[in-house]
Amino acid sequence: MIAAIGLLIGVVAGLVLQPEVPLWLQPYLPIAVVAALDAVFGGVRALLDGIFDDRVFIVSFLSNVVVAALIVFLGDHLGVGAQLSTGVVVVLGIRIFSNAAAIRRHVFRA
Repeated sequence: MIAAIGLLIGVVAGLVLQPEVPLWLQPYLPIAVVAALDAVFGGVRALLDGIFDDRVFIVSFLSNVVVAALIVFLGDHLGVGAQLSTGVVVVLGIRIFSNAAAIRRHVFRA
């Protein structure tokens, strides 16, 4: 419940304050969001499977975001940033949909 309240407060604060994202950070933000969503869906799946650990979730969340951003950063410096960004989104997208399917099977027993 605390996480849901924190998420709600964060969304409201973002809508009210409308923060400016620095230009240098803009290529990494979408990838970081997708990586964070992967960790969230993995956490929900682990919770429903009864194996959720808050420390594992925090480490997974932070490491997913950092590693995804570093891959895109490296790609930008190698001149293949768009290709690596696409690769990261595809891999994380597959994981998100896999976790979503497991959540759906668990919730709806289907």
